[in-house]
Amino acid sequence: MIVLAGPSGTGKSRLAQRLDWPVLRLDDFYLDADNPTLPRQASGLVDWDDPRSWDHTAALACLNRLCRSGVAEVPDYDISTSSRVGHHILDLGGAAYVVAEGIFAQELVADLRNAGLLASAICIKQHRLVTFVRRLTRDLAEHRKPPWILVTRGLRLMRQQHATLERAVAKGCVPMTAAEAEKALARLAATL
Repeated sequence: MIVLAGPSGTGKSRLAQRLDWPVLRLDDFYLDADNPTLPRQASGLVDWDDPRSWDHTAALACLNRLCRSGVAEVPDYDISTSSRVGHHILDLGGAAYVVAEGIFAQELVADLRNAGLLASAICIKQHRLVTFVRRLTRDLAEHRKPPWILVTRGLRLMRQQHATLERAVAKGCVPMTAAEAEKALARLAATL
């Protein structure tokens, strides 16, 4: 298992797509908006950046199934409606590694390490202003949420980016730029 963590907008998904391994999008394990256990901000809005808004147990079970059997049913989540809209089958097709990427990926590192399933855990880092612009551009283009929420959230996440990176490192991730991570993972692939 290759874990790609990092703040939203740092390029985890783009990097995962460039790698020659199957990808599990951990954002597909968000809880539905009508779940009464969702964490809330002081404003009353759901805090989608809090790990409690995400189903850690289901994501870990899926990763275990993938690593042990090579195939698993994975939810499809629509961020714009904050709900699961279906599922699909992820088949590793005999690949040596699977990439798990998402803003909560670091939450799985200890469990995967303890299960003997972790090959590498990386937290993607970049300048916080670049992250802000990339995240806002993507989220507006995909109509993920109303623009005022995206701007407000983006500014908050920009201020918190260093602390987010520090938490991922504390949970076992190695901080790297996307380019550094791609080179490190190419070296890992060369050892197969």
